[in-house]
Amino acid sequence: MFRRAAACLLTLIVAGAAAPARAQGPTSCTIPGENVYVRNVMSDIYLWYAMMPNVNPTAYDSPEAFLEAVRYKTLDSHFSYITSRAANDAFYSDSQFIGFGLSTSLNGSEMRVLQVFPDSPALEAGLSRGDRIVEIGGRTVESLVASGEIDSAFGPSDIGVETNIAFSQAGVRRDAHMVKRLVTIPTVSLTKIYNVGGRRVAYLFFRNFVTPSFDALDAAFAELSAAGVDDLILDLRYNGGGLVSVAQHLASHIGGKRTDGLVFAEYFHNDRNTFRNHIIRFEPKPQALTLDRLIVVTTGGSASASELVINALRPFIPVTVIGSRTYGKPVGQYAIEFCDKLLAPVSFALRNADGQGDFFDGFPPDCAAPDDADHQLGDPAEGSLKEALTFATTNACSARPLTPQTKAAIHLRAPRAIGWQSLINAY
Repeated sequence: MFRRAAACLLTLIVAGAAAPARAQGPTSCTIPGENVYVRNVMSDIYLWYAMMPNVNPTAYDSPEAFLEAVRYKTLDSHFSYITSRAANDAFYSDSQFIGFGLSTSLNGSEMRVLQVFPDSPALEAGLSRGDRIVEIGGRTVESLVASGEIDSAFGPSDIGVETNIAFSQAGVRRDAHMVKRLVTIPTVSLTKIYNVGGRRVAYLFFRNFVTPSFDALDAAFAELSAAGVDDLILDLRYNGGGLVSVAQHLASHIGGKRTDGLVFAEYFHNDRNTFRNHIIRFEPKPQALTLDRLIVVTTGGSASASELVINALRPFIPVTVIGSRTYGKPVGQYAIEFCDKLLAPVSFALRNADGQGDFFDGFPPDCAAPDDADHQLGDPAEGSLKEALTFATTNACSARPLTPQTKAAIHLRAPRAIGWQSLINAY
């Protein structure tokens, strides 16, 4: 099963926001200069600045090391981060990352492929959802797990990094060679409509909250609105977050006229930045759906902006969670540029129209279901989608005992950090 690890990254950044910190830029782009700058910013905008230890920033060999030393680990063991400006811009502007183009799960020493992105080295290698990766770089997955090297087995996120893998596909061993390059993630990866029990049930698999998501969501909801669907299943199972503005855009399409102009979320900052507190509202959308409820598929990899959509809609329409408990990240960051880097400190908490927002333990599922890698996403026989369709047509969870696979799914960990993007074990 997935493990909650200290190396997780979940992002919730205000789109287009200017750097909010009042600290001046670094006096120099040396390590001491960058470290002092990070200290100054954190002392101002960091939500838990009062809990930061008083340490000498020049005693650390990088701004990342200094950040690790001062973060409030009780609630922020990995949310605040530093990354390169170029990588951050590529992901949020273009939904791109450098990698082989696959995402995986790890259950003990069994590594399964969950997704393969279009036009990627992984797709060209013949990988598909459900395959079992057994060797990476000539070493078995079992040995890499035992030695603690599994998280770095696919190498750094640099163009040109190569590896050989062996994988089992339908019981047949296959070998492949892959080279990392720029990969684009479709934000709306799949839409389908099912006719079940006399109802037209829409399915939308949504992968990340980034700038290309605006147009992709507009197109998807235009299609669904024209089809006159009765229910929507929103699949956020691998969606670790992104831009607040995209979450607002998505939720406005779902809420429709009943939420137009109402409170989507309220920002709360630390006591040094209360003047930044403000409310953002649901927006009118011409292609919004008219829904009496929302059904959401989640795992432990559903976080941040994904959870924000659930929390923001709950005061206005019933939201049913299918799958397993979400990660638990009710706080967000601003993107603050310095030198060739970007600092994203936790800077605010978000609450819905009912003042609710303390969900550090995540949202539990109303109907438990597995992330069933034996079936393709969108297949009505896939475990979580099957349960969601059952709920859509019966308004109740299926009466079945938890299988071992379902029990493992409930303990999914959050997305693995790969420097900047909110992907679940993506390489």
